[in-house]
Amino acid sequence: MNEIAKKILVTCALPYANGSIHIGHIFEHIQADIWVRYQRMRGNQVYFICADDAHGTPIMLKAQQMGITPEEMINAINLEHKKDLADFSISYDNYHSTHSEENLQFSTLIYQRLKKKNLIKSRFILQLFDIEKSMFLPDRFVKGRCPKCNSPDQYGDNCEICGATYNSIELINPKSVVSGAKPVMRESKHFFFDLPVFSNMLNTWTRSGALQEPVANKVQEWFESGLQQWDISRDAPYFGFEVPDAPGKYLYVWLDAPIGYMSAFKNFCKKNKNICFDEFWKEDSQAELYHFIGKDIVYFHSLFWPAILEGSNFRKPTNLLVHGYVTVNGYKMSKSRGTFIKASTYLTYFDADCLRYFYATKMSSNINDIDLNMKDFVLRVNADIVNKVVNIASRNAVFINKYFNGQLAATIDDPVLYATFVNAAKYIGQDFSNRETSHAIRKIMNLADLANRYVDKKVPWVIAKQKGRNRDLQSICSMGIQLFRVLMTYLKPVLPSLVTRAELFLATSLTWDAISEPLLSHRINNFKRLFIRIKLEQVEAMIKDSQLK
Repeated sequence: MNEIAKKILVTCALPYANGSIHIGHIFEHIQADIWVRYQRMRGNQVYFICADDAHGTPIMLKAQQMGITPEEMINAINLEHKKDLADFSISYDNYHSTHSEENLQFSTLIYQRLKKKNLIKSRFILQLFDIEKSMFLPDRFVKGRCPKCNSPDQYGDNCEICGATYNSIELINPKSVVSGAKPVMRESKHFFFDLPVFSNMLNTWTRSGALQEPVANKVQEWFESGLQQWDISRDAPYFGFEVPDAPGKYLYVWLDAPIGYMSAFKNFCKKNKNICFDEFWKEDSQAELYHFIGKDIVYFHSLFWPAILEGSNFRKPTNLLVHGYVTVNGYKMSKSRGTFIKASTYLTYFDADCLRYFYATKMSSNINDIDLNMKDFVLRVNADIVNKVVNIASRNAVFINKYFNGQLAATIDDPVLYATFVNAAKYIGQDFSNRETSHAIRKIMNLADLANRYVDKKVPWVIAKQKGRNRDLQSICSMGIQLFRVLMTYLKPVLPSLVTRAELFLATSLTWDAISEPLLSHRINNFKRLFIRIKLEQVEAMIKDSQLK
């Protein structure tokens, strides 16, 4: 137990409310959940919050295509997202939506505070306008040739071929993605957040340890090229919140989306009156605030978000915990390859713990990309969970249940080996705490190897056939169960469903602090199969299913 329990608020990036969560998205939620579950096991007060990012042009247009209102669409998606995340054992305390009363209140408050400090500027800008649809076109809704390298079919904000960033009006031969029409240039009044005012603060904050070193280095490049005022408004038609005192103008989705972290927590506080919002968000808050995000949204979270918080008198994050992209079999997820796999599709073929475990073997504190190789996935889950860990329970429980009515021995057969398992807690705990989850898994599996070697050496199946060796048999098999219990405790943040079944079998709750105390003279329940071996055929069926959806 920690001497002083920490108060921690953890968020993941908000899933966009115009589609399903897929197995690439779920990586971040699993990574954060493992960290949160470990922190809770160590006695820290952790609140784990998320929400749907429910505004913007894509949502408005998709709802139109479906013939329903944006509210109807985002409400249906919200229910789907909540179910998928719960089915993956993501232990959110609250899952909300940015299209909420709380988010409107905070977005308005923050905008007004920034405006009062003269941090909101307005000016007229030229934009591409779709005459057929009577709407200004966001960057992602116009395509054309890159103005730098002339590559065709590039979006209005950046080129995927040469990496250049530019304004959509610079595109060569632009075309509206919405109607296919050639857009025209129109002038419109927009509101801007004066980001350059915060250059010194951001320079200091981004070098304070709040970012991983590669992320801080990337941010440095943006400082060197010079920070620009940020366009935070969009023109009607738009699905979102209106700019206060500016009818027909809307707050850009990327302004109110991160404010969703605050509003989702406020909504949680409303439901739990004993939790104080200000304790976690006021300027001098002593609580810790962590955002788990992908490297594609670092720009918004490392520059705009801390500057907006600073400008509106709220606290800044303790850390941004950034991860890389997820590929499947070495490629970006693809519908034609069947590797664009929805969370719900995956769950019709596999236990959530299988993917949680495989991802855990890949997780680290760096921002390297992760590859979900499906053959490796099957081999690793079977080799580690089934053959190494669950095998320890099954090969020992059979004798304890059969000959000793589930009663474990009153002593430990090998105190030195047990001490090795207990002493590993410090190092495994450090790895979990530092988000070096793959290192923790490696250490746990090394212990599982030791446990299996112990059982192999003691040959209980031979001793069971020898007369007068009942005490030895009980002692050896009890030792195996004790080691299994320690392994399951270490794996509790990673494999919550398996651990729930293991706790039922062991007839005890697994806690980090109880590792050093073995279950002496304790009665376990009859062993029932804890985990089912997975097959490559299941992967093939899942991929085939994904190609059809």
